[in-house]
Amino acid sequence: MYAVIDNHGKQYKVRAGEEVQVDLIKADEGELVEFGRVLMIGGDDGPRIGMPQVFGARVLAEIIRHEKGPKLTMMRVQAKGNRQAKKGHRQKYTRVLIREIHPE
Repeated sequence: MYAVIDNHGKQYKVRAGEEVQVDLIKADEGELVEFGRVLMIGGDDGPRIGMPQVFGARVLAEIIRHEKGPKLTMMRVQAKGNRQAKKGHRQKYTRVLIREIHPE
């Protein structure tokens, strides 16, 4: 069984027992979180597609750790002048372990 969940405007296809990297969730490591916005549930009896979500369905996950993504460097150079600006950014992520998928 798999599910398609929506977290902060991004969609993830998840299965039970799978690790997924999602945008930062403000919760402690080891804590259980619930994704209540399930867009689709698929299984042996065929997919159930929500309009816009499958009502009553939820996905339980455990937070494993918080991570940072790779360093991105942006460079801005202004033409006809001696001006440059260099900026860096590292996106923060949360790695979660999908524990259970409840279709209803």
